[in-house]
Amino acid sequence: MTFDQPRRVLIVVENLPVPLDRRVWLEATTLAKAGYQVSVISPMGRGWDKPYELIEGVHIYRHSEPPEAHAGAVAYAREYGHAMWHWFRLARLVWKERGFDVIQGCNPPDLIFLLALWYRLWGVAYLFDHHDVSPELFEAKFGKRGLLYKVMLIWERMTFATASVSMATNDSFGAIAQRRGKMKPEDVFVVRSAPKTETFKLLPPDPQYRKGAETVMGYVGVIGQQEGMDLLVLAASHLINKLDKPDVHFVIVGFGSHLEEVQRDVAARGLTEHFTFTGAQYGEDLLAILNSIDIGVSPDPKNPMNDISTMNKVMEYMTLEKPMVQFDLTEGRVSAAGASLYAKANDPVDFAVKIAELIDNPAARAEMGKMGRERVLNRLSWKYSATQLLAAYDRIYAKMSGK
Repeated sequence: MTFDQPRRVLIVVENLPVPLDRRVWLEATTLAKAGYQVSVISPMGRGWDKPYELIEGVHIYRHSEPPEAHAGAVAYAREYGHAMWHWFRLARLVWKERGFDVIQGCNPPDLIFLLALWYRLWGVAYLFDHHDVSPELFEAKFGKRGLLYKVMLIWERMTFATASVSMATNDSFGAIAQRRGKMKPEDVFVVRSAPKTETFKLLPPDPQYRKGAETVMGYVGVIGQQEGMDLLVLAASHLINKLDKPDVHFVIVGFGSHLEEVQRDVAARGLTEHFTFTGAQYGEDLLAILNSIDIGVSPDPKNPMNDISTMNKVMEYMTLEKPMVQFDLTEGRVSAAGASLYAKANDPVDFAVKIAELIDNPAARAEMGKMGRERVLNRLSWKYSATQLLAAYDRIYAKMSGK
């Protein structure tokens, strides 16, 4: 089988709208700039509500946002059934309008292989973009395994069995692709989720975000069940009330199902004056906030999922020369190395102690910040990931051509 240029790709993502999903957007625009014809199917949401848009050469098709599953098989069936119906509907539209040679499925859920199996009848290959380890994500979200956990292991195995090539966000995910997914090493590519350094610029702090505090901590990300925001609030309480560090402020950037619960927790502990919740922020607004903080915090608790996951916020703090505190996670250390202090697993008191250490040592903060930015610039920025992305696509097209 041979392919005339341009190569045609359909990217399918379920849990975030595009271009809000930074990883997917970087992948899509990188492929488009490399001459690929790129179409994307994603949900609507967060202001991205047009059914169709052409942005930076990427054709984006959006469907109504599915209800997020919080518990139980029925809730998951409702969310995923809604999404799958739209995948098939919109893929048919893309097929008629411009076609595609490869479907890139971005989990969760590990169900996009069903769409790929259908289009395999027309010679379309499947490339799995492994964003989350879904079985471990389920365990972290609901605190148990059980039948649904086993079902997700089956879906994961079928996903890898359908894929000709997979892209892992880090080496831990790459190992899962080979061990549980039974994929050959030459078909697994590590494409790290990394910031585009050209857009993450160092800027002077904006006083409006500092609220007059001597030291400002910043958090950016999802505010859900497994992000450890309860541990962060406990750490803040200990820092302020037990370690006598009252001249601090926490800026919390993000959205999620547990936002109101976290806000109530902050109020109940008498910490309202020490916290600002900005909601979701993007582009220049997000950049202004992150440039205004002194210390980044990543309170994701240690569990089977977080321990092997690369956190976007860690990479963003490093890019902007912000030292950070996080719990001692395997991939957290791989990303940050000496740019972070590491608290004992899931211990909010030790987390507070580590923040206090940084507050008391501005010179160490500056050195750690520089170290983090250098790691990104020299090893971890998107330009290095883009090379791996394009190599993964070269591999899948070579396999389709029988080479």
